[in-house]
Amino acid sequence: MANVFTMFEHRIKKIIEDSEIYQENGFDLSRVSIESPRDKAHGDLATNAAMVLAKPLKQNPSAIAEKLVLALDDDPDVVSADIAGPGFINLRLTEAFWTNHLDHILSQGDAYGGDATGQGAKVNVEYVSANPTGPMHVGHCRGAVVGDALANLLEFAGFDVTREYYINDAGGQIEVLARSVFLRYREALGEDIGSIPEGLYPGDYLIPLGQELAQKHGAALAEMDESAWLPLIKEASIDAMMDLIRTDLAALGVRHEVFFSERDLHHQTGDSSAISKAISTLEEKGLVYRGTLPPPKGAVPEDWEDREQLLFRSTDVGDDMDRALMKSNGDFTYFAADVAYFKDKFDRQFTEMIFVLGADHGGYVKRMEALAKAISGGSARATIRLCQLVKLFRDGEPIKMSKRSGEFVTLREVVDEVGRDAVRFMMLYRKNDAPLDFDFAKVTEQSKDNPVFYVQYAHARCHSVLRQAAADMPDLDLDAAADTGLLVDGGELDLVRKMAEFPRIVDSAARTHEPHRIAFYLYELSSQLHAHWNRGRDKPGLRFIHQENAKLTLARLALVKAVSRVIAKGLAIVGADAPVEMR
Repeated sequence: MANVFTMFEHRIKKIIEDSEIYQENGFDLSRVSIESPRDKAHGDLATNAAMVLAKPLKQNPSAIAEKLVLALDDDPDVVSADIAGPGFINLRLTEAFWTNHLDHILSQGDAYGGDATGQGAKVNVEYVSANPTGPMHVGHCRGAVVGDALANLLEFAGFDVTREYYINDAGGQIEVLARSVFLRYREALGEDIGSIPEGLYPGDYLIPLGQELAQKHGAALAEMDESAWLPLIKEASIDAMMDLIRTDLAALGVRHEVFFSERDLHHQTGDSSAISKAISTLEEKGLVYRGTLPPPKGAVPEDWEDREQLLFRSTDVGDDMDRALMKSNGDFTYFAADVAYFKDKFDRQFTEMIFVLGADHGGYVKRMEALAKAISGGSARATIRLCQLVKLFRDGEPIKMSKRSGEFVTLREVVDEVGRDAVRFMMLYRKNDAPLDFDFAKVTEQSKDNPVFYVQYAHARCHSVLRQAAADMPDLDLDAAADTGLLVDGGELDLVRKMAEFPRIVDSAARTHEPHRIAFYLYELSSQLHAHWNRGRDKPGLRFIHQENAKLTLARLALVKAVSRVIAKGLAIVGADAPVEMR
C-alpha cells in the first residue's frame, strides 16, 4: 500500500477489531486516524485510537493506550510505541521500513501518490466562466489556476473529471458588447466616434474586431436597421471574445473539455426551453409557487422585484431565502438559468459539481447547495470554491491599470512578463479563500523567498546530481538495482519520510478540494532536499556521489531519483514545468 498513514490506520483498526471486547460489542472506528506528530522528535506517526475508544469503552485513554502499545510492539515495522499526553500513541518505524518504502516509490514511478480516492466517480469542475466581453484579467487568473489544478489533482486521485466553461452569452452584457463593437466598426469605416460613451466597453481590444467587420462587410452593416445588425454583431463578438479568452487560457496552460453556452438553455425546442423544463421538474416536486419576496438585507440584487413572481421554495431544501425564477414581466431570472444548467449537469450523470467562482459570488453558495438537493433529491452535491482577490505589486508598489483593457491588468500581460509557471504556482501558494498579493519582483527573483524558483531548482538540482554522477563515474550503470538499505543517515531517511506523506497529501487535498496543499508540500520537500544537499557541502561523507563506493552512490542516487519524481508529479498537478536544468 502506497499510503503509509492508511496502512497503519488499517493495522491499528485490525488490532482493535481482533479484540474480544470489540467482537462482543462493536463500535464506530471511523474517527481513528494516523497523523504526523507535531514534533518530529516524538516519532514518525501518531494515532488518536485510545482517545477515540475511551468513551465507548468507558475507560481511561491511557489504560487503553497501554494495551495498544503492547500489541504494536509485536509489529515488525515498529521500533517503539510510546504514550504521550492524555493518550496519544507515537510510533517510530524501523529504518528498513523506510528504505523499503523508497523502493516502493521507485517501483511506482509516475503513479506514486495517486490512489483510488475517487474510485472513478464522475466530477464536473466548472471554472473561469468569465463573461465573453473582453480579455481575461488577473482576477480571472486565480480561478482559472485553482480550477485547472483542482481538476489535475482529482484526476490523479482517481476521479473521472470533466473540465467545463459556462459561457454567459445570453445576458444584457452581450448587447453592451455588441454596441461597443459596432462603435469600433464605425470607427474603422472612418467615422469620428469621439470618446467612448458611458456604459460601453472602452478597451482597445475591440478595435481589431471593428476593423475585421469593416473589411468583411464594408458599410453594409452601418446601413442596416439595428434589429438587423445587432444579432450579427452579437454573434461575431461572442466568437471573437471566446477566441481571445481561449488564447489567454492557453498561455496559462488552462484547458476545458466542454464550453457550455447559456443561450442553449434559452433556446426553444417545440413550445419549451431547457429552463422551462427545469422549472417544471421543481414544480413536480412541489418546490415552485407564486408569491412575493421581502427585500434582501444589504445590496438589493438586480432581479429582485416587489411584485408577485414565480419563486423556488429553496428554504425547504436548506437555503436562507426563496429565489425568484421568473420576473413579473415573464422573463426568466439569472437564477432560472442556473437551475437549468445544474439539471443539465445532473442529467449528464454528474453526482458532484464543483464551481470555482470569484469572491463576489458568495451569495451563490447556499442557493446552489439547495438547488443540488432539490434537483437530485440529495444524490448529487454542489460545492462552491470562492477565490479571493489578487492584488498586483511591483517592488511593493501597486500596479496601475492596463492601457489595452481600459479597466484592468490582463492575464496575458502577467503571464508574458513573469511566465506561466510563476503565475500558476503563486496563485496556489495561498488558500483560495485568502487574499493574495502578487509582486512581479518577488516571483522572478532567484531565492528561497520565491517558492516556484525554490521548487523548480530542487528538481533541477536532482538532475544535476545525476548528470554529475554520469560524468564522474562513467562505468557506473545508473539504472542498476540499488541497495537502499545502505541509507542510514537521518537526513536521507527524513527525505523518504517526507515523500511518504505525498499520497496522504494528494488524498486529503482531493477530498477537501484544496490544490494549494500540493504547492505547500512541494516547498517543504524541496526545502529538505536543499538542506540535505547543503549538509553534504560541510560533511563530504554525506554527499550523493562517492567515486570509491559505487553501491552507496547508487543507493543515494535512488533517493535523488525518487525526490525528483515526486516533485515532478506535484508540479504537474500545479500545472508547472519540472526543469532538468536552470541557468
